[in-house]
Amino acid sequence: MGLFSGQFANVVEWEEWRDDMIFWKWANREIKKGSKLIIKPGQDAIFLYNGKIEGIFKDDGEYDIESQIIPFLSSLKGFKFGFNSGIRAEVLFVNTKEFLIKWGTKAPVNIPAPNMPGGLPIRANGTLTLKVDDYLALIDKIAGVKQQYTVEDVKLRITSVIDQLLMKWITKEGKDMFNLQANAFDIANGIKSDLDMQIIKDGMTITGLQIMSFNYPAEIQDMINKNAAQSMVGDIGRYQQVSMTDAMTSGNLNGGSVAGDMAGMMMGMQMANQMLNQQGQNTGSPSPGPQAQSSGIPNFCPNCGQKTTGSNFCPNCGQKLV
Repeated sequence: MGLFSGQFANVVEWEEWRDDMIFWKWANREIKKGSKLIIKPGQDAIFLYNGKIEGIFKDDGEYDIESQIIPFLSSLKGFKFGFNSGIRAEVLFVNTKEFLIKWGTKAPVNIPAPNMPGGLPIRANGTLTLKVDDYLALIDKIAGVKQQYTVEDVKLRITSVIDQLLMKWITKEGKDMFNLQANAFDIANGIKSDLDMQIIKDGMTITGLQIMSFNYPAEIQDMINKNAAQSMVGDIGRYQQVSMTDAMTSGNLNGGSVAGDMAGMMMGMQMANQMLNQQGQNTGSPSPGPQAQSSGIPNFCPNCGQKTTGSNFCPNCGQKLV
């Protein structure tokens, strides 16, 4: 049995691992002879002594602290474990992955708009990604005083300023207030740049930011939808003609009865009249309707729909035609 046979070996590892944790600190315990350091994939282990970085270990695996870690620590290379003594050091475990954060405006942001004294209230939502990239800044600003730090902690900080940044980049360069989605890429890049400048001093960086959607009040959205629909339709008269043609060719006007057939025929005649009238307006001279003949006798009987033969009475039902 050796000199240290009566001592217990410690395991130094990230004990309270959660996927949303940015860092966690193993602290206020004594590292003794025979202690092991366990680094899992996606983790870096930073040894701290008296608040300063002694060494950073990035490769996952299990290490003997006395033989594999201590020799690489800057000011503890000559440390020898005594009979009952150990090292009171801290180990900061850092999650090295990129974190995805969903964000949204806390309240509508009133964007200045013409003829709207109170501004146009707009909401927005999207996602952003960030990661730790400066351990010195992280320890100096956050890890030096906190035991752990989570995505929710970062999210609270981001949402406290993103509303102001959204207003800044929407109003910059005169963006179209009613078509913000068309400028979402430029607005997102502007917000990302400003937001990154705010958290980079904490040892983190924004690696990406996207705006998924802008949301207007219901009445404003209805107005935008109607305006878009009218732009797509263009000529309302032509839209009506196409709609009637589609209805007739699809058989939606054919009810399988005399009444349905008459309705379809009358609508077809009405459409023809409209087209001829419109053509007459375009050429500057009126055009007679298709049902008017020089004799004044209609082409079809208004009572039964039978095609007329030029006589004054319908050959089918006897209806007087003139």
